[in-house]
Amino acid sequence: MNVSKEQLRSRIAVAAKREPADLVIKNGKVIDVFNCEIYEADLAIKDGVFVGIGAYDGREVLDAEGRFICPSFIDGHVHIESSMVRPSEFVKVVLPHGVTTIVTDPHEIANVSGSEGIQFMLDDSEDLPLDALFMIPSCVPTTPFENTGAALHAEKLAPFYEHERVLGLGEVMNFPAVFNGDEGMLDKLTGAITANKVIDGHAAGIDANGINVYSTAYIRTDHECNTAEEALERLRRGMYVMIREGTASKDLKELITVVNDKNSRRFLFVTDDKHLDELVEEGSIDHNVRLAIKLGLDPLLSIQMATLNAAECFRLKNKGAIAPGYEADFLLLDNLEDVSISEVYKAGQLVAKDGVCLPFHVNEIEKPHKVINSMKLNDLGEDALQIKLNEGQKANIIEIIPNQIVTKHVVENVVVKDRSFQPSIENDQLKLCVIERHNETGNIGHAIVKGLGITDGAIVSTVAHDSHNLVVAGTNDEDMFTAIDAIRKVGGGKAVVKSGHVLATIPLELSGLMSTKDANDVIHELENINEALKKIGFQEQFNPFSTLSFLSLPVIPHLKLTDMGLFDVNTFKLISIGQ
Repeated sequence: MNVSKEQLRSRIAVAAKREPADLVIKNGKVIDVFNCEIYEADLAIKDGVFVGIGAYDGREVLDAEGRFICPSFIDGHVHIESSMVRPSEFVKVVLPHGVTTIVTDPHEIANVSGSEGIQFMLDDSEDLPLDALFMIPSCVPTTPFENTGAALHAEKLAPFYEHERVLGLGEVMNFPAVFNGDEGMLDKLTGAITANKVIDGHAAGIDANGINVYSTAYIRTDHECNTAEEALERLRRGMYVMIREGTASKDLKELITVVNDKNSRRFLFVTDDKHLDELVEEGSIDHNVRLAIKLGLDPLLSIQMATLNAAECFRLKNKGAIAPGYEADFLLLDNLEDVSISEVYKAGQLVAKDGVCLPFHVNEIEKPHKVINSMKLNDLGEDALQIKLNEGQKANIIEIIPNQIVTKHVVENVVVKDRSFQPSIENDQLKLCVIERHNETGNIGHAIVKGLGITDGAIVSTVAHDSHNLVVAGTNDEDMFTAIDAIRKVGGGKAVVKSGHVLATIPLELSGLMSTKDANDVIHELENINEALKKIGFQEQFNPFSTLSFLSLPVIPHLKLTDMGLFDVNTFKLISIGQ
């Protein structure tokens, strides 16, 4: 927070009523997130900052017309890349939903394009009507059991801490490295601690003693809680619990049952990974707030979690409330129950109205070579996708849990012909492959997946957390090969294939993760993808592409797949498919 002596002098003069405010808001119902109450008063703004509550005169007057004046929302943990649009487009989508501050971790693009990818995200998010604050990726690569496009050690992270929008070290997901006191991980942790930065956690499947270890390492947040007991274990050990409602993982319904008047200040809302179409249709943090209210949480408590709690978690001393000295980031709400947002203001300026983002200037920036040339894929032999098994041999299988990124590890009989696994719609057993695309290693990991929900063809994506190799699943090799070739040609993205024909694609030219197009064009491509999914039999109530993208994340229990092979997260070891 930077303020000059003259700025402070002028703000004090307005607060003391010696000078008129730049803007005064009248006739509104102010939401006080400190006391969880509502009152009526004028609000005075100077230089984009609230300076007074009471009766004020201003050069301009905003008549709230009886609407609620609410602090704008903060998304405490989001990966912009998961929206499939770059930061300057992402802003246009979330601003109408009342989000004026995000805490983003660019570890998706960092795993593909390294430091250049992080810098691209910082540059593209500069001078926007939204504060994009950054956590620098802690785990690139996530584990040593996969190949990625970059390796970021402590010395490469340190320079980013000098950037004014960098808050700390991003989600620490390599628990064994923390638990065992790995030298490289200790360097990253102490680097952040020495720089007085925040450290985010990622404690999927970690028991209470593991949370002791994380908290001892000054890791203070977790967004991977799935159960009420997990949330309580983290609260008891001094952590903030991030309640996530994303595309693949929806945890709010379960976790909101833990929130009460005594512990609510240690909860905040996040989206983590949410696709563009869901952000547009459903919302961002406003959806979390709306859903929490629907499930019985007090509206003011819900708003407090989405504003002040998030700000305090990340030491944002001038955000998250309507009070003197706080940034004038606020919303006008028609009602509290529906969280109906009519207007969004950033630093006292109107930036979105009636669900539409107002125009703003976007800086033209150069796209680094590593960002726009990320696909390095070897030619594949005709037997590259085959899974070799013996007749009668049982197999370790990844079973999907709808709307969760946790999977089950099941053992089943499979169909084998000529010593090769045969996908079976009847048995709900499809072929899954992760193909290395960064260093031309030729690595291909093979697995069998259950519960994906397609009955024909194949789907493919270069969004494959967190190393973002190419992941493809299908009912037959021919369609899987066609899908791989389709994505190779466009430089990364997603595709749906049936009977040798590409039904729909979304080109993601920026590191194979984000589009160069505007949000409306990407939404249209998503609509085509969703229609194509119906043609290959998908009828489930979850997002198959988002689910597919997490099948390659080897830090989420229980069974996952990397380019090196099938990975048992519980034992943290590669295992064979056949038993």
